Amino acid sequence: MKRVLITAGASGIGRAMGEGFAAAGLEVWVTDVDGAALAACPDDWRGFQVDATDEPAMAAVFAQMDRLDVLCANAGIAGPTAPVEDVALEDWRRCVSINLEGAFLAAKYAAPVMKAAGAGAIVLTSSTAGLYGYPNRAPYAAAKWAMIGLMKTLAMELGPFGVRVNAICPGSVEGARMEGVLAREAAVKGMTRDQVYAGYAAGTSMRSFVQPRDIADMAVFLGSDQARMVSGQVIAVDGHTENPDPKV
Repeated sequence: MKRVLITAGASGIGRAMGEGFAAAGLEVWVTDVDGAALAACPDDWRGFQVDATDEPAMAAVFAQMDRLDVLCANAGIAGPTAPVEDVALEDWRRCVSINLEGAFLAAKYAAPVMKAAGAGAIVLTSSTAGLYGYPNRAPYAAAKWAMIGLMKTLAMELGPFGVRVNAICPGSVEGARMEGVLAREAAVKGMTRDQVYAGYAAGTSMRSFVQPRDIADMAVFLGSDQARMVSGQVIAVDGHTENPDPKV
């Protein structure tokens, strides 16, 4: 049975990915910092309460693997929502660390396993913030742009060993993380949550938020044999973002 490992896989987009890969017949392993969310995962998933930036802990997870077919480096946080002059260096570093270093560590330890097998697929969860500048989101946008550079480099390094690497750029995804963003942005702009929500939706040609399953479906495709010649690609699942500075 093929195996997928999903970081931050116990809730939100990661949980949807796990459900998608399970439906496709893969054995699901997940890491997450939230022990309660891990405990609520299906019994046949293998879960590890691990911080994605904790290198010894991540190395210990990969040391238990005799195979890994798909890695979804999905761990991330939204970071602060504030003008750049109001962003604390500590908050900048935490946002960049979890988003970028978390993806780096997962790829670092997945690469030897996949290279030895001569096959594999790595999917990084970037963001449309990795395609556009977003006012008041400097740490997040910087980290998500950097993840695309990481993906392009990994695709070149690992391609000769049969390993594909791609990045998904979700748009505005329904869920707890986006609710936090909406609340913080509303405070910064002096707007209501619903006004900010409407602005995000209006900034896409589909006039809609994305659902976690939309991201999961793309991840399952990229991890499958149907995508065997898809590598080094940045794929937005965002309803076509037209306006990176949501307004009403």
